Amino acid sequence: MELRALQYFVAVAEELHFGRAAQRLGIVQPAVSQQIARLERELGVRLLDRTSRRVRLTPAGERVLAAARRTLAAAARVRVVAGEPAAVLRIGVASCATRRLDRAVGRLSHSERPAEPRLVDLPLAARLDAVRDGELDLALVRGALTSAAVMVVRAWSEPLHAVFAREHPAARRPVVRLHDFAPYGLRLPARASDPPMYDAILAALPMAPPRPPAGDMLNVLFEVGRDAEGWTLMPAEQLDVSRSERLLHMPLDPPVTVDGHVVTSLATPEPCVASYVAAFAD
Repeated sequence: MELRALQYFVAVAEELHFGRAAQRLGIVQPAVSQQIARLERELGVRLLDRTSRRVRLTPAGERVLAAARRTLAAAARVRVVAGEPAAVLRIGVASCATRRLDRAVGRLSHSERPAEPRLVDLPLAARLDAVRDGELDLALVRGALTSAAVMVVRAWSEPLHAVFAREHPAARRPVVRLHDFAPYGLRLPARASDPPMYDAILAALPMAPPRPPAGDMLNVLFEVGRDAEGWTLMPAEQLDVSRSERLLHMPLDPPVTVDGHVVTSLATPEPCVASYVAAFAD
């Protein structure tokens, strides 16, 4: 079994598309298909269910994906032990620490591919530009993001929580639903500050609200806290560090989630991408 075959499989499993995986790897699509078919023959299991319309992992594929990521990271560790020093890893983030970020920094520092993480606080647009230009090694983005200039790989999913004042009618309910909140009470940060996150929240709403008042997140939370009808949605992990005696936050029923992505340059080696994704995955 070749590491190259595992590398190709991880790319297809993360993209769920042979063409995009080939583009990401910088090779032709038939070469990817051949390596995946060879890997399936060697393992004696089908890793991917594929039709003309979609590609998805089989249960065996899910298990092999986790093992393949660990194997590629271990191979990178061999190169480090052989004399390649641990590199400084520049990570673009928003100005909010989370438990996931703290855990990932520890994983990257002490994992099979050691690195010295350095966090760089930048607005979203500047984060993406810095990754594209090689000034950052990777960046973190919540919400759907497509770009031909950088590589975007889903790494985790987290719930959105409703945030509202203690005087809000929903505060008396054991569970809250999106229908419990009036559309006109929605408050959101300006879209320009984080378009993917803004769009993800609007996409989760059962109906299009009136144009929500805009502001930075600090002002949004301030407005929500003093308005008995005001509310907003925030990723649950951000709320771990955003506490206020005037505000409550609760998960939604049914749950609403947002995906988190690792963004790297198109030239980033596949084993590096796999190790970054593994560090931030659940």
